[in-house]
Amino acid sequence: MVRRHNRLLIAFHVISDASLGLISFILAYMLRFQTGLIPVTKGIPPLQQYINLMPFVAILVPLSFQLQGLYRLRRGRSRVDDFFAVFVGSILAVVFGIVATLYVQTYFADSAARDRGAYEVSHFVWAIFIVVNTGLTYGSRELVRDMLERRWRAGIGLKRILIAGSGELGRLVADKILEHRELGYQIIGFVDDRAAGDHLGYRGLPLLGTIEDAVEVSQREAIDHLYVALPPDQHLRMIELIESTSREMLDVKVVPDLLQVIALRARLEDLDGLPVINVNDTPLQGFNSVVKRAIDIAISFVAVAVLALPLGAIALLVRLTSHGPVFYRQERMGLDGKPFTIVKFRSMHDDAEKDTGPVWAQHNDPRVTALGRFLRRSNIDELPQLWNVLVGDMSIVGPRPERQHFVEQFKHRIPQYMLRHKVKAGLTGWAQVNGWRGNTPLEKRIEYDLYYIENWSVRLDLKIMWLTVIKGFFHKHAY
Repeated sequence: MVRRHNRLLIAFHVISDASLGLISFILAYMLRFQTGLIPVTKGIPPLQQYINLMPFVAILVPLSFQLQGLYRLRRGRSRVDDFFAVFVGSILAVVFGIVATLYVQTYFADSAARDRGAYEVSHFVWAIFIVVNTGLTYGSRELVRDMLERRWRAGIGLKRILIAGSGELGRLVADKILEHRELGYQIIGFVDDRAAGDHLGYRGLPLLGTIEDAVEVSQREAIDHLYVALPPDQHLRMIELIESTSREMLDVKVVPDLLQVIALRARLEDLDGLPVINVNDTPLQGFNSVVKRAIDIAISFVAVAVLALPLGAIALLVRLTSHGPVFYRQERMGLDGKPFTIVKFRSMHDDAEKDTGPVWAQHNDPRVTALGRFLRRSNIDELPQLWNVLVGDMSIVGPRPERQHFVEQFKHRIPQYMLRHKVKAGLTGWAQVNGWRGNTPLEKRIEYDLYYIENWSVRLDLKIMWLTVIKGFFHKHAY
């Protein structure tokens, strides 16, 4: 019944996406040529020319959304993920559309069709299509999400969850699920070898048996999802559990710890026929690094141009309110451990570390100037680093850069710490938008930094930029 419901929901999304794509295409034509908002200089093409391309658009949109994974239904997908999947999918549809129409017009259209531009689509129409289609499709999916969440809150259609492992990792899974009841999950309990005598479980959730009992418990309790959250030293037990449950109609999800995440991202290489596993491989290499650099240049160039006057005004205030230089320059560790000079608005008194040496800023730090306190709280003091991004020392998104003095301390204390230097440092990052910055556990920040490095994508970068904007620049741990 559940699988049938999922198939119907996927079919609805495919039909809805295709239909909204057609509506967006015609609306884009009307907004471009019928409203007068954008001057027409080369004449108005007939509407029929665009109508002829509608079957083509109806195929392109679902195809592009499929490439973005929008038809793999996941209850845990966030609204931000949905938005960027729809946005990037719409861009892909336009890219495919431009390429396909040019190809057809060049190689298949007769000379008469080419002369009258029968297969041409205005670039303005494509641009408007991206905006309109993203808005309509995302709005449609939000309506469906809202309807489903209402059902789940009413206890209808809940997925029954069993967690293997009642240790720290298993309890973290339980906390996350209990905090997000709108996802439609109902935790039935735990199975765990180590706590076989503890029948209280966690947060009122019972311990239903040992790991060996997982299959029997799953059948008895009609479990839909099994979350495997076992520590690394129970690796063999985890493999046995996955093997035993693979024969059941059960959706098994493994929740890895940090070490397992790195292992799962490992890449197999070949050394003259000898297989070698590269456990430090990252997706941000080759063409991906070129794409990321192009995005950095475009965004930093526009930002520097737009913010030139406000930044000039802030520089003047820094100069007038305290003695010392406007900008503070400091050496930080960047890509591949190479040092670079970071640029910030000076927010502390001149020679603030003369007596103390390198130390982190604290709450109500006496070294911070009155204006500097506001600049640091709002992160405006970091904006000159747009220049670091433009010249290639940094990226818009990445782990925050650290000073060599602290790197030498942390790399011996925190496992995998130096892996964060496999990508350029960033103005903002995955750890920062999730609240891990300033006076927060360093280990947690590193965990989020490594997750970003191992799972990098253009969509993840766009998501982090968007979260940086909507969550605001002020942060309670920014001193």
